[in-house]
Amino acid sequence: MQTPDPVPAAGMAANAPPSTIGLPQVRSPMVALTLPFLLALFLVPALHLLTSPDSALHLSDFFLTLVGKILCYAVVAVAMDLIWGFGGILSLGHGLFFALGGYSFGMYLMRQIGRDGSYHADLPDFMVFLDWKELPWFWQGTDQFLWAVVLAVAVPAAVAAAFGFFAFRSRIRGVYFSIITQALVYAAMLLFFRNETGFGGNNGFTDFKRILGFSITSPVTRSVLFVLSGLLLLAALHLTFWLTRSRFGRVLAAVRDAETRVMFLGYRPEDYKLAAWVISAMLCGLAGALYVPQVGIINPGEMSPANSIEIAIWVAVGGRGTLIGPVLGAFVVNLAKTYCTSHFPDYWLFLLGALFVAVTLYLPEGLMGLRARLASRATPQQGGSRRASDTHRSRT
Repeated sequence: MQTPDPVPAAGMAANAPPSTIGLPQVRSPMVALTLPFLLALFLVPALHLLTSPDSALHLSDFFLTLVGKILCYAVVAVAMDLIWGFGGILSLGHGLFFALGGYSFGMYLMRQIGRDGSYHADLPDFMVFLDWKELPWFWQGTDQFLWAVVLAVAVPAAVAAAFGFFAFRSRIRGVYFSIITQALVYAAMLLFFRNETGFGGNNGFTDFKRILGFSITSPVTRSVLFVLSGLLLLAALHLTFWLTRSRFGRVLAAVRDAETRVMFLGYRPEDYKLAAWVISAMLCGLAGALYVPQVGIINPGEMSPANSIEIAIWVAVGGRGTLIGPVLGAFVVNLAKTYCTSHFPDYWLFLLGALFVAVTLYLPEGLMGLRARLASRATPQQGGSRRASDTHRSRT
């Protein structure tokens, strides 16, 4: 990756989203939020494990699983913000990398069922049902935990690298790139729906029993998965904060704002975009790997284009280019989804669309931008009052 000096950071932020202005100031809140986040991360499982189900302080299995699932979604939102908020690359197919990570780890979970399945065979139940005689070659070694973790990172990274290599070097950008990513995830969904691909067809993987020899439904296992999801989110935030404030991040932001100018300065924008794209895919793969054991199922529906569009909505609602904002957006949208789909499911998609339109029209900087806007309105009033008092003193 060619990195001549000077880094073209100054003078290229004219078209940057308002939420990215003054980004170095966000480091302090990030450091300040780490300790409270860790305390909450370990307090929630403690209230789940150490309190009686009759206690008012007890947190149920449903709550633990719900928040753990949203923590995984938040990792995906941070990964999306890296390429969209800082790289200007809007992907409408990031659900593919999330699902690939989930399928990679789901293969391990299916192998851990052993003979406890419905057919009491060494092969997964769906293979016995389809009259398969042996495991496909790509299932070899998936009974090993470490290999499953490697696959959850390597498979999304390989797919992202192959796709990004050709897309970025072909100068595909803007809405055309977004449409191609949506076509990619849709094609992958249709492929995984086929029974002969060896991934369970439309039913996918489910009925998991164990992970590392421990029951996957036990409270302790659920609590450990919850903590790991939170630690992954914290690690993803620190990684992306460091990346976006490094030389790499400054060049990436310059590519977002003025790619042609960056090229004339001797940089290769496609290398920076590809690197951010692959890192984002790897984070999504890890999030998918932690998501599957918590929800207990993975199927091609996770690759639907609608799911990938939702990821973009999380980032837009929270505020792209802020990293913290997408986490907030993921929690707000998914908590609202949980409530709405349980009370009036027929109207959720309409509410989601209305939310996106409202954010686009009235909060283009998202919830984080609203906070900054309120703070900026308060500052001039305070400054005006100080100036008025100074004028009064000078007159007296």
